[in-house]
Amino acid sequence: MNIFRLAGDVSHLVAILILLMKIWRSKSCAGISGKSQVLFALVFTTRYLDLFTVYISAYNTVMKVVFLALSYATVYLIYMRFRNSYDSENDTFRVEFLLVPVIGLSFLENYAFTPLEILWTFSIFLESVAIMPQLFMITKTGEAESITTHYLFFLGLYRALYIANWVWRYHTEGFYDQIAIVSGVVQTIFYCDFFYLYVTRGEEIARLVQSPVSRGKKGAFSRFVVSFCSSPRKREDEPADAGLGFTSVPATVQRRGRILSPFPVAVL
Repeated sequence: MNIFRLAGDVSHLVAILILLMKIWRSKSCAGISGKSQVLFALVFTTRYLDLFTVYISAYNTVMKVVFLALSYATVYLIYMRFRNSYDSENDTFRVEFLLVPVIGLSFLENYAFTPLEILWTFSIFLESVAIMPQLFMITKTGEAESITTHYLFFLGLYRALYIANWVWRYHTEGFYDQIAIVSGVVQTIFYCDFFYLYVTRGEEIARLVQSPVSRGKKGAFSRFVVSFCSSPRKREDEPADAGLGFTSVPATVQRRGRILSPFPVAVL
């Protein structure tokens, strides 16, 4: 194991612990996409089916158990313990748009046409897009708590460090895993703009969202994506752009402990 792999695992663990700490300490899962957490639980479940059949190392086994336990603990807190605070009205990303193509790719692109290999491939592909409901939710509401941005940062850092791990292994061991590398690069791309805005947040984020460009062409595209990917549920008295956050920028920017979401501009 190299330093990049270890640092990536630590970053991944820190991200999950930050999320759990946020939910437990605030007694609320507001702003957290339950759909993303269910997808991550599905990722770990399908990836670690070899937990009791293949032994690699004590570290590997312990980390598998920890990630499985923490992912299901997160789902439990969102949908059971603190379900009254779950924002289901804004967590409306249609996950079938992710699951259907991922399932198809898993059957078409794999290293062996066996159940375990197909499920492992499925988990790799699904992990690359599992964060989409969370990013979509932030886009729709137009804001995110600071602790949520820390969670996203460490989650993206974990994948970026894994790319460095693959580069290192290729040069030192000749190891090359096309499926994992391509999926990892795709996943990291989703975080690129977020990394920049995480470091330069504040006035930069406010300026991006309040700019004429963000309220014009890109804002319209964001509204289209939100409408297209949302579950078909909408109150008759709800304005067409409700929840996008464009009409409450000053209040959101000034709210202590929260930052305005960059995603209506940067991702969509």
